Order: sequence, then C-alpha cells, then structure tokens
Amino acid sequence: MSETNPAAAAAVPAEAAPHRYTAAMAAEIEARWQDFWDADGTYAAPNPEGDLAGDPELVAKPKKFIMDMFPYPSGAGLHVGHPLGYIATDVSARFQRMTGHNVLHTLGFDAFGLPAEQYAVQTGTHPRVSTEANIANMKDQLRRLGLGHDRRRSFATIDPDYYKWTQWIFLQIFNSWYDDEANKARPISELIAQFESGDRAVPGHTRAWNELTAAERADVLGEFRLAYASEAPVNWSPGLGTVLANEEVTADGRSERGNFPVFKAKLRQWNMRITAYADRLLDDLDALDWPEAIKLQQRNWIGRSEGARVDFPIDGEHITIFTTRQDTLFGATYMVLAPEHPLVDKFTPAAWPEGTHEVWTGGHATPAEAVAAYRAQAASKSDVERQAEAKDKTGVFTGEFATNPVNGEQIPVFIADYVLMGYGTGAIMAVPAHDSRDFAFARAFELPMRCVVEPSDDRGTDPSTWDDAFASYDAKIVNSSSEQLSLDGLGVVDAKARITEWLARKGIGEGTVNFRLRDWLFSRQRYWGEPFPIVYDEDGIAHALPESMLPLELPEVEDYSPRTFDPDDADTQPETPLSRNEDWVNVTLDLGDGPKKYRRETNTMPNWAGSCWYELRYLDPHNDRKLVDPEIEQYWMGPREGQPHGGVDLYVGGAEHAVLHLLYARFWSKVLYDLGHVSSAEPFHKLFNQGMIQAYVYRDSRGIAVPAAEVEERDGAYYYQGEKVTRLLGKMGKSLKNAVTPDEICAEYGADTLRLYEMAMGPLDVSRPWDTRAVVGQFRLLQRLWRNIVDEATGEVTVSDTEPDEETLRALHKAIDGVRQDLEGLRFNTAIAKVTELNNHLTKAGGAVPRSIAEPLVLLIAPLAPHVAEELWRRLGHTDSVVHQDFPVADPAYVVDETVTCVVQIKGKVKARLEVSPAISEEELEKVALADEKVVAALDGAGIRKVIVRAPKLVNIVPA
Repeated sequence: MSETNPAAAAAVPAEAAPHRYTAAMAAEIEARWQDFWDADGTYAAPNPEGDLAGDPELVAKPKKFIMDMFPYPSGAGLHVGHPLGYIATDVSARFQRMTGHNVLHTLGFDAFGLPAEQYAVQTGTHPRVSTEANIANMKDQLRRLGLGHDRRRSFATIDPDYYKWTQWIFLQIFNSWYDDEANKARPISELIAQFESGDRAVPGHTRAWNELTAAERADVLGEFRLAYASEAPVNWSPGLGTVLANEEVTADGRSERGNFPVFKAKLRQWNMRITAYADRLLDDLDALDWPEAIKLQQRNWIGRSEGARVDFPIDGEHITIFTTRQDTLFGATYMVLAPEHPLVDKFTPAAWPEGTHEVWTGGHATPAEAVAAYRAQAASKSDVERQAEAKDKTGVFTGEFATNPVNGEQIPVFIADYVLMGYGTGAIMAVPAHDSRDFAFARAFELPMRCVVEPSDDRGTDPSTWDDAFASYDAKIVNSSSEQLSLDGLGVVDAKARITEWLARKGIGEGTVNFRLRDWLFSRQRYWGEPFPIVYDEDGIAHALPESMLPLELPEVEDYSPRTFDPDDADTQPETPLSRNEDWVNVTLDLGDGPKKYRRETNTMPNWAGSCWYELRYLDPHNDRKLVDPEIEQYWMGPREGQPHGGVDLYVGGAEHAVLHLLYARFWSKVLYDLGHVSSAEPFHKLFNQGMIQAYVYRDSRGIAVPAAEVEERDGAYYYQGEKVTRLLGKMGKSLKNAVTPDEICAEYGADTLRLYEMAMGPLDVSRPWDTRAVVGQFRLLQRLWRNIVDEATGEVTVSDTEPDEETLRALHKAIDGVRQDLEGLRFNTAIAKVTELNNHLTKAGGAVPRSIAEPLVLLIAPLAPHVAEELWRRLGHTDSVVHQDFPVADPAYVVDETVTCVVQIKGKVKARLEVSPAISEEELEKVALADEKVVAALDGAGIRKVIVRAPKLVNIVPA
C-alpha cells in the first residue's frame, strides 16, 4: 500500500483527484449501501418467536426498543427540520447494535385525521389516495437519509389490518368498568354478574336487575363503562363542522386547526373514562425516565386536589360543591353555578325576589331572560378564556337563594363563566375575603364579605377596606362559630379536619379528592377516521360488533366533508359524512340472537386513537389472531430492573405532545394491562424531547413572507427584489417560504453530511437555527476522514501496518471513551466534536494512518455517518457490515493523561504551573508545590498560614 500524505493530497486539483469524496461520490456510495441494507435485511430485529423470529444468539442479547413519535405524512413532504429526531434515534439505535443489543427500530405512519380529509374536500381526491402517495414520498425521503429501520414492521394507521385492532381495543374498553376496590379495570360481564346475583345493588333502581328493561340496563351500565356515550357539553366548531377536545381549542376560544370560533353545545358523544385512572396516571409518573417539565405538565393537567364535598340546601334539594378550603365555610356569602348547570333551569323563578339589587339583574326584566342572555354570552367562550384572569367579572343572579349549612344564612346563587361545568361539580361556594376571583366578583356585584382567616399583615379584619383577598394556609381561623360548631382559633389543617368530620356526621358532605382531568371526548364528525364498531338497535341501545366482524371498514362516500356552517352560528348541529351513506348506516345483522335491523354509529374516532397503541403493533405487525403475542410483548416491553412498568426503552419526539398523546397512550396501556393483554403498564419508559430546527422568516412591508433563498444581505440589512424586508427567527415551513428540503442538502453534500450537521448543530433538546452555509463544515470533516484512509488520486487505501505513537494512541482512546459516553447520553454534538478532534490530529500528524487507528476511527463515526463508514470498512478489507461490529472500547491507561497541569496560587494570583501525575496525592502535591523555586521566591521567607490542595489541579497558599 502507498503511504501518501493525506494533507498533501488535499492540495491535489479536482481533475487530478478522481477518487475525492464529493457529492456525486456520496450519492453513489449512499444509494449502493441503502440497496445492500435492504437486500441483506441488515436492520431486521428478530422476535423470540412468530413469523419474525430469527437468530437465537441475537435474541439472547439484551434488547433495546427505540421509537420516534408517529409522523403524519404531509403532502408538502419533509423539510430539514422534520428528520432531526429520526436521525437522532437512528444514531442511538446504531450505537446500541454496536454495543451488543438486539435493537428494534422502525417507523410507521399516523395517517387518519383532518389534513388528508381537507385535501380531499378541496380536490375531490379520496383521502386514501392522497395519503398513500404522501407516505410513499416520505418513505423515499427517509430512506435517502440511511435510516436503519426494520421495514418489515412498518404500517400505517389507515391499513384495515391495523385499525381492526384499534377497533378491537375500543371494544375492550367499552366492555370494561373500573373496580375501585380492586383498583383496576374488569370485564363488564363481571359487573353484570354482580347485579344479577344481588351482590351489588343496582344504582338508581329499587327493582332487581332482571326486572329492568334492556334500555334501563344499558343506562346503568353506561354509568360504569370505560367507553360510554352521553349528552354532555362539548366544544362545537360550526366552521369545521365537528366537535373538539378541550386540548384542541386555543386560549382565544378558537379551533387549533382553521382558527374558527368554538362554542359550547350539548351533544351525545362517545367518551373515554380516563378519569378513573387519574391516581394511577399520577403515581406511575414517578418511575418513568421523563423530563421533569413533561411530568409537571401531566401532573398539572390531571390536577389532583384534596378537599370536601358540601351540600348547600335549596328548595328541598341541594347544590353540591367541591372545595379545597372547607375550613372557610363560614366565610361563604354567595354561590356561583356554571351557566350550563342543570339546576339553573330547575330553580330559576319567574320573577326577581323583592329587593333584588339592580346590579345583580344585568338589566333584564326577569331571571329567565337574564339567565338566557348570559348563557348565550358564555357559550361563545372557550374554557381557557373563561378561566383566564379577566379584569372585569361577569355574571347574573339566578333569582334563588341557597342555605349555608354551617350557619343557616340565606346566600344568593349566581351564574358566572369563571365556573366550569367540567370541573368539580360545576358549582362553588364563594368566599370573597379569601379568594381573589371571588373578591373581584363580590366587588363588581356589591356582595358582602366576611373575614374568616386572620390576616398576618396589618390590613385588619374588615374586607371592605382591603385591596385584594387574603389567602393563607398558615393562619388562624376566626369568625367561624355557630351553636353546632366552632373553628375559631384553629389552624387551617385542624380546622379542615374538624369541619370535614362534622359534615360527614351530619350527612351533608365528606372528605374527597377531585381532579382537573376530564373524561376524554372521543367522537369526531369526520369521514377520515376509524369507524366505531358499534351499532344501535331500534330502541337506541348500543351493541358491540363481534370480533368476527372486524375490521369495520370505511365505506365510500361522495362527499368527504362534514357539513360546515357559518363559523359564528352557534345554533347548529353536526351532520357527519358517514350518515350520507344509508346503505352502510342501516344494516341487518345477526349479533347472536337472530337477524335484526341496526343503525351504525356515524361519528369516527379521533386521530389520537391510532397513536395510542402503535408501539405494540411494531412488536408483532402481522398477527391477525391477537393484538400482540404475549411472549413477544414481554420480550420487548415487559417490566425489568429499572423499568418497573415496562415500556419502550427510548421514545423521541416533540414536547408539544406532553399532554394529549402521552396521556391518552398511557390510559390505553393501563386498560390493556388490567385486562391481561399486555405485561407493560406504561407505553414509554424513557422519553426525550428534541428541540426544533428553526429558520429565518423574511417578511415584506405587508407582513407577507418572501422566499428566504432569494433574500440578499447588504450592510447588515436584508432585501428581496430591491425592497427592504424584516428578518425574524421562527419555524421552518412551506407557508413561511423558508423551508429547505433534505433532498436539496443530500444532492449538494450527501446524506451523511446532512446527518452530521443536524446532530452537530447543538444539544439535541435545544432548538437551533438552520444555516445552509454551515453545512459545508461537516462535509469537510468527511472529506478529511476519506483522505486519511483513501488516496484521492488512485483510490487505494493508504493505511499502514506500523505501530502508532503514544500521542496518537492517547488521542484515539480519549476519543473512544468520550464518544461512547456521549452517544450513550444522546450528546451527539459533542461526540462529533471528539471524532473531529481525532481526525484532525491524524491529518496534522501526516504520513499514513496506522490501521489500528483507522479502523476504530471508522467504527466511531459509523452510527453518525453510516454510508461512508460502511464504504471505508469494506475498503479496509472487511467483508461483513459495519452495522454489527463491536463499538471500540477505550484502554483506561491511555485515557488518563500522563501528566496534568497544576496551578499554584498565592493570595489568589498564579505564581507557578507544575506538571504532575494525575494520581498524585494531596500530601505529595503540597510538598512539590512548596518546594518549587518560583513559589519559594514568591513567598520570600513569609510564613504560611494555610495551604488548600485540590489534587491534581490546584494548590492555593495563604501566607501568614
């Protein structure tokens, strides 16, 4: 082999260097190795059994299941921001393969949902046609990046073979109830057996179970089922023609998609009883390896609070409230109900009571008019808007009074939009002296206030003189006595305990726990979603389809769009696309008791449904008999040391899914776990949120985005077609005209360069700006790597069989040690920096690189730049793939420096630098420092009061 100097080779003109690493060479190498990997099945991860069983030796290795969050196949294709997480998981998966793991890494597509449906409405193209075309394009783009996916396991949620099992899981949830005593879900058949035997009383009925009609039984079971239909307040968007989950409504009370107004309406919808799992969803977070910020968001969303339920008598019945400050009951001077509260209609009188304060009426002649007008006003606001700290409090008196149970006072009952029907009981007792919102409301409506918590400042005990409420958990209770009860002088904790015991003894309340979490609205008035496997008989009773009738496939319809309305018309009702196909809707079926006429459910499931369980399908993607083979699920996701709830080993995606997707997927996992279908009670053990690749957005004087690629910079300003434009860092996207596609970068530099650049831009969890001009830096790294091994003029390998010098050995093993730790910790930017440092050392050293250095160098970069590593590995004479080689292991003797520099300070100023052994003791270091001639000279005979030693790098001398 020749021993051409790589540095000298760099100066060879391009025409004289036919074997230089160029974009064209990169393209050829990358395409060839991608074809090889596909043909060879390089990334096939064997299961322990089943159709994907494989090499027993590989199965016996420790496993790693690495996942990306489900991509949605957009018609616009990928820009360079999209693959950031996919490249990161690929690097991690490759590293884990090289460190002795059986790695499952694949990618499917979350393909139901609104974008494809809207495109179908606009173009008349069937959503499946456009979606499958988008998937094909995205697969091509991702393949070009060299992602090591096990393609046998890929699927899309729109595949009937997949959504058959989504429907099956829905039926498991529908046919289950939550047993609070067992603290788990159980089959609904077990609950029915308890009702039939009389072991459990039938709630709401004095008759026995077998004496109830079928409709009555269905209603009773509907109060228990984990999937149930109910009339409930929903977020109705006439402009979209569909209802939305709370999480899909913006803080401005508009739809997240389309920015349409959203109104409150009552509709019969499917819901998931996720609230039954609130405690477990909270408690199990502790054992998950998730970012604390994400855990906090989930905890806040679930919103557990301890307090008491209290009944306030009203007209022979009662209003039930939940409060966390039952110790302040004596301070309740009015009540507030949510405008939607059912008791509002029941108790609203025909006329205002005599002496009603004018400000309470809203200027209306009767309570009914006031309530109707205020309800219409509240319906136009989202829950977020209603809970915002608005400067002006609004509301209206219902015309009715309730009784404060602790002192017998008659207190007025209002409705106001800051109370939500979906939280607690939809009613509150208002203690204005000690709650800021109640305080503002009381001021606005001239309501009385009573101080019952002694202020710790000098404001006194007359709330009429205060500027704001006084809220404290560290104060004494005052003004809280009656003939039956006294809390005066007690601290908050003791007062809570005493009042809670008194309420329970009187039968008018009890200690309880409340959650902010609401049941999950699971219906959408759309076409492009999973059909519900539910039919209704002539009495309107819901029946589950048997498994033999699954999948229930989407029928063809002529019009894909739900009927939309004037976006501002709240008085409208949904009309679903599926309802237009009457032959599909109205069917005769035999569900086990003979042929009967049924009507199918015409709503579809939300796009979240398919992403609630997709990790399980990756494990056993072709199983048509079971959701997943138990042994396969146990192998990849079962509990193990450090992962008590099981789950995916690494899950990478954006922080925007902190609540919705993650919470829903956790809920489905827990139901399946309770019912014995899986061994993992959590879907994702380790979660990592990658940052975002940002790009500059350039806007003209109208505020319209202009093509970023055509903007010129002159003297620190930016111009488009001669007009000055503004520049602001933001998202990358087609609509912002600043998108850069991976195809462009791959064409100019190659996929390995793109991979390296995206990983080198900064820490993976931090957002970073894209700079096309900076990509060339990583391209040059690969060119230098290539020149260190291959002669650009001849194409010959230039490595030698000589022994490396000690400095080079130290550079190698320090790099191995650092890169290994960085890849393990997902610190890809610093791993690349260490590879670069080693490569630069070899370039500067000159001469032929020893084989014993070149080969580990190639292995170090293999997870990051797999194509060039595979090519160089083969050129170095190996016939097996680099993918399954062992990752280099550092020799500890070379990782530690022979000497380190110790700084010696006197009075805080550096007086000497000593080269010492890294293993030197503090006693020995002190002796060496004090004997150094520069130190002796600096002390100049002065005594020493103290010597502070931090071996091996610092000695600080304090003279006497």
